[in-house]
Amino acid sequence: MRFGYFLSCEEYTPQQLIEQAVAAEEAGFEALWISDHFHPWNDEQGESAFVWSVIGALSQACSLPVTTAVTCPTVRVHPAVVAQAAATASVMLDGRFTLGVGTGEALNEHVLGGPWPSLDVRLEMLEEAVDVMRELWTGQTVTRQGKHYQVDTARLYTLPEQPVPVYVSAFGPKALQAAIAIGDGFVSTAPDADSVAQFKEATGGKPTQGGVKVAWAATEDEGVDHAHRLWANAGLPGELAQVLPSPKHFEQASQLVTRESTAGSIVAGPDVARHVDQLQQYVDAGYDEVYVANMGPHYLDMIRAYGSEVLPQLRS
Repeated sequence: MRFGYFLSCEEYTPQQLIEQAVAAEEAGFEALWISDHFHPWNDEQGESAFVWSVIGALSQACSLPVTTAVTCPTVRVHPAVVAQAAATASVMLDGRFTLGVGTGEALNEHVLGGPWPSLDVRLEMLEEAVDVMRELWTGQTVTRQGKHYQVDTARLYTLPEQPVPVYVSAFGPKALQAAIAIGDGFVSTAPDADSVAQFKEATGGKPTQGGVKVAWAATEDEGVDHAHRLWANAGLPGELAQVLPSPKHFEQASQLVTRESTAGSIVAGPDVARHVDQLQQYVDAGYDEVYVANMGPHYLDMIRAYGSEVLPQLRS
């Protein structure tokens, strides 16, 4: 079991993300997740750095493995470009890089003005995109005319010694089947033991990663206030997170999420036992790696408390 820290590009500046990564390594976290967005979920979060620039800085600031959680290589960025970015990231991290991928959200992918495809089409695009990237990672010159992507005499010259592992994010049965079909690993943000078990059984035990957010603060009420102010969107049901096109739309929809609902769905405050119990749910669900993010300004306090109190209990 490996415990990692989740860097939220939507909430923190690039400098703060690097600060968190360095502190996480010092505290005993063993790996990093990092989100990949064009927009934050709402204006209150207020950030959205270009993830590949931050990963380059991370490679020089600490020695932890990095996984994108997750990159959409289908609409906003052509998979050939993502393949190059991922290969370079892996070289800079000495092979300690995993490309987490998913079908994305309209929030980030609509920005070039194209249509937002249906789920079935997005899954089809994702499978083709992963195939394009893997072919480019062979180092051969690639020319292909696919259903969704064209590549013309493209070759990657800066390549890691081993192809970049691709972990697939999956919510729902169709996405889970895609993850089983094309993934070197599985990514989720829910303690979903059934999906973990299905993936492992179908793939012969390939690795799985789970992620969760907490709101460390001096009191539970303060933590809930930060979480509700910054991340009320996490309480939106169904497919809204995939189809709403802008931070303003998320702000409008999030007005329906009450503070009480937020309080009931997260762990907030400094009670170490509650933090241990929440991560234990992911351990019990069968994940091989669990990543935890902080919501709000007290990220250094959270990282240090996890290093000294939370992670030792989980490891024991």
